[in-house]
Amino acid sequence: MQPSTSTPQQDPQPAASRRHFLGGAAAAAAAVNLPIQACAQVAGSDELKLALIGCGGRGGGAASQALTAGGTRLVAMADAFAERLEPTLSSLQATFKERVDVPDSRKAIGLEAYKEVIQHADVVLLTTPPGFRPMMFKAAVEAGKHVFMEKPVAVDSPGTRMVLENAKIAEQKNLKVVVGLQRRYQANYRAAKEQVKQGLIGDILSAQCYWNGGGIWKVDRKPDWKEIQYQVKNWYHFVWLCGDHIAEQHIHNIDVINWFMDGHPVSAQGMGGRAVRNNAKETQIFDHHYVEFAYDNGVILNSQCRHQPNCWNSVSEIIVGSKGTLYIDGGGGANIKDRSGKSIWRYRPQGTDGDPYQNEHNELYAAIRDNKALNNAQYGAESTFTSILGRYATYSGKMVKWDEALAWNNSEMPASLAFDAPATVNPDKDGNYPFAVPGQCDPSKPGAYA
Repeated sequence: MQPSTSTPQQDPQPAASRRHFLGGAAAAAAAVNLPIQACAQVAGSDELKLALIGCGGRGGGAASQALTAGGTRLVAMADAFAERLEPTLSSLQATFKERVDVPDSRKAIGLEAYKEVIQHADVVLLTTPPGFRPMMFKAAVEAGKHVFMEKPVAVDSPGTRMVLENAKIAEQKNLKVVVGLQRRYQANYRAAKEQVKQGLIGDILSAQCYWNGGGIWKVDRKPDWKEIQYQVKNWYHFVWLCGDHIAEQHIHNIDVINWFMDGHPVSAQGMGGRAVRNNAKETQIFDHHYVEFAYDNGVILNSQCRHQPNCWNSVSEIIVGSKGTLYIDGGGGANIKDRSGKSIWRYRPQGTDGDPYQNEHNELYAAIRDNKALNNAQYGAESTFTSILGRYATYSGKMVKWDEALAWNNSEMPASLAFDAPATVNPDKDGNYPFAVPGQCDPSKPGAYA
């Protein structure tokens, strides 16, 4: 990446004024190393207590779905910003009334506020920007809590390893974990997976997947914001927070291919860049990625994602087999055609399909109460790292191997999670943020994007 020379903006307010932690650090610390028998409820519970960590749009949606699932009560909330927590709380209270019971003593504000609310819950909902996910998942598992966490579950190699390690610990503690890759909870995808498993398309030969759309949002900088505050407000534009859009959005399609392949790729190479998203004062991330993923059996996945207006758009997957081809997308249908182009199987949405976002939560709470095995963390981490591997390939312009890249120590997380702490990515003297240049960027090294 291009070099950066400036220092972070200074915040006129002390760090303590930016966060208030309620409930006591001692109680949180005591909850970290519980024995297995003291972990969150695993069966026969009348009511499951929820803690929401990350109160933006996805957080409010996840909390609503968790409450709709029934037998749940929202008792604690945390967010980096009070101006997000309070409107979400009011909206949920308006809909769910007394089942939203979050007094001031169970609210926390700040980048480390998650530590203060985990202790109050049986189930933790992790819906912050993805860069924070590994440490929050680790804390929830250590405290013996069941988890719903949004995708992706990491943005780099160390974060992925942390999730994989804690996926195993969650299994040992009999904790239930659902990752928000909702296509695995969607009826048309489940039906199509069964047809492929039964051999209707024959042996898988190749695959294609797409997340091509128009673009994303941006929040204008305010004069009193320090650097980390601005970046968290604009988390989608910074690699350490979002992992680029190949990880944040395109992971859905990549995960489908991993699911149908029953595994992950072993290498990736590709290309990408900034054709229209080229204002270095606003963003680090690319606006297009094209990656060729290779699986160990020789199958190639050609993966496209693009954020460019007025172009061909698609959010879908195609899987080519020796007997036929599967066409599928998030709209609820699916179609298999034989080699002559004749449709030999079709799935149309059914009245009983349900909303896949709601299905995730319904199945999570049923598994907790019935003590059934449910842990998505392993495949969630593998699909996350597949998308990260693709980013490594497009940023570097190199062929990148799974095993080698997973071992890299390339975390971009700030040493201290406070708004007045130094950022690891800063604008240069002209206000430009560093960004990857293929052929020059080395994603294996920490600070390579700075």
